[in-house]
Amino acid sequence: MSKLVYYFGSGKADGKMEMKALLGGKGANLAEMVNIGIPVPPGFTITTEVCQMFQEKQEIPEVVYPAMKENLARVEKEIGHKFGDAENPLLFSVRSGAAASMPGMMDTVLNLGLNSTIVDAWVKRDPSHSRFVYDSYRRFITMYADIVMQVGREDFEAEMEEMKKIHNTEFDSDLSSDDLKELVAKFLALYQKKTGEPFPQDPWEQLYAAVRAVFRSWGNPRAEMYRRLNNITGLLGTAVNVQAMVFGNANDRSATGVAFSRSPSSGLNFFYGEFLINAQGEDVVAGIRTPQHISKERSMIWASGHGVSEEDRLSRYPSMEEFLPEAYKELCEIRAKLEQHYRDMMDIEFTVEDGRLWMLQCRVGKRTIQSALHIAIDMKNEGLISQDEAILRIDPYMVDHLLHPTINPDIAKKAKQVGKALAASPGAAVGQVVFDAESAVAWAERGEKVIMVRLETSPEDLAGMHAAEGFLTARGGMTSHAAVVARGMGKCCVCGCGDIEFGEDGKSFVLGGVTFKEGDFLTLDGSKGIVYAGAMELQAAGVHGDFEIFVEWCKQAKRMSVRANADTPHDAKIAKDFGAEGVGLCRTEHMFFEGARIEAFREMILAETLEGRQKALAKLLPIQRADFAGILRSMDGRPVTIRLLDPPLHEFVPP
Repeated sequence: MSKLVYYFGSGKADGKMEMKALLGGKGANLAEMVNIGIPVPPGFTITTEVCQMFQEKQEIPEVVYPAMKENLARVEKEIGHKFGDAENPLLFSVRSGAAASMPGMMDTVLNLGLNSTIVDAWVKRDPSHSRFVYDSYRRFITMYADIVMQVGREDFEAEMEEMKKIHNTEFDSDLSSDDLKELVAKFLALYQKKTGEPFPQDPWEQLYAAVRAVFRSWGNPRAEMYRRLNNITGLLGTAVNVQAMVFGNANDRSATGVAFSRSPSSGLNFFYGEFLINAQGEDVVAGIRTPQHISKERSMIWASGHGVSEEDRLSRYPSMEEFLPEAYKELCEIRAKLEQHYRDMMDIEFTVEDGRLWMLQCRVGKRTIQSALHIAIDMKNEGLISQDEAILRIDPYMVDHLLHPTINPDIAKKAKQVGKALAASPGAAVGQVVFDAESAVAWAERGEKVIMVRLETSPEDLAGMHAAEGFLTARGGMTSHAAVVARGMGKCCVCGCGDIEFGEDGKSFVLGGVTFKEGDFLTLDGSKGIVYAGAMELQAAGVHGDFEIFVEWCKQAKRMSVRANADTPHDAKIAKDFGAEGVGLCRTEHMFFEGARIEAFREMILAETLEGRQKALAKLLPIQRADFAGILRSMDGRPVTIRLLDPPLHEFVPP
């Protein structure tokens, strides 16, 4: 049997980046980072072949268990901690990782290996760590209940909200050690109530159950929908990465964050990232707290745009560059190293534990089509890639996103702007407000255009996000679920609009002094992060800037001509503007589908005499002559192929 578990750590890994089909993208890139000398917590990857075996009986094959134990022992030796040992505990994260990136679609369990005995011994041994230990335990209980036992996390979150309300705090990080100790006791009781059994205290039982849960998540509805929407096929399944935990919630010199080596929205060459002090990775991507910028420059730009004074920014919203300067400097060096190695824009996840930087993930970053064009052109000009490689970097399906509308600037000057937040995904959208995924789907099926407004989105909202024209969230940043999914779908998104006040009924919100209810119209500008009241006029995009350069490169590389279907002068002009080299088919019957034209056409079809038919044709002749002239004029000498009249009667004559 082939190797089923691959180790990474000690400056050398069993795998490499070319092994994505077997190790998944996350496992292959963790191995690659180890191989090029980037600090990565050690661990091991259980291959996608095991996932394929798992799907048959929903059980881990017996042959895998000894390999897991052998590789876990290697982690213990490298780290100097022991799994399940109360005096010197080793904890793990258990994460999914398919060959194709599927952010947020499959499951993760953090802080695995904690139990009540370990927690009590740890707190007794080092009381200064008590807050961190209780915080990690309550997180683990919640994730295990949700991911492994599938009982949901809503009741646990309700207990957390009640605790914050009692102590009049805004964030989880504001709760004290005693508060969290009390919360852990409530979580353990709630777990037993919801599952009918005590929380498992055996770390090995926890590990095996978590690995099974991650493999199981390959077939969950949101993962299947994501693969269907993104045309992801032919994969064996997900790999599972079991990695030593490093703690961004250890103290106030610890943090966690996500960054892009270039802007995922515009493609501009600056280091864009967000981080949270005293937090774990789920806090950033889930939008539980709105994160801070990693660079001082971006932090100052944000503060200026939100009316935050420099004194307030430094005390409440410091950048990572200012708060953890040594870790930030090392992160910038890693950014440059990864870009040079992968020759692409990278999405990275990191944790700082007590001032020490660790890399948890890297992957080629998802980006908007506008960003993809700008990055491809810049990297070609920088000599990182060739012109042909730059062309191949652009997903043909994503080019369609360039046709998304923008807001008419003249109208925007006079419109009522009610809010401004993060420009998470460019373009513009107009629609009626809905507040949940089910409503978005139902309204869209009725032919309505909707904007989904949420506190924050989650993978369960995917169907509604697919149905909506755009999204507006009160929480989250540029790396939140809503932002990443919107960019992947090519839809408009405005995130982190903290001024939104939701009504108690869940069907209304107030922003900028205006109350919006379900069905009210809203306009979003995802390129500028602006929210407008009412429905505004949008205008289509055209070929200019980076897109024009890209089209010219494609013309230089092409081996065949491309012509468009165009039935009107307007269609012909758009086709020419987007690079068509002629009209391959002008369907003359399509000239008569609208307005008074179809009435004259029906009159011609239904005429009972030659005279009646000639009378109707006399009405149609100048219309068609003008259209032909307009099409030929629009194409400016390019070839036009005209198909003579071929009217399907059922499309013209009413039943």
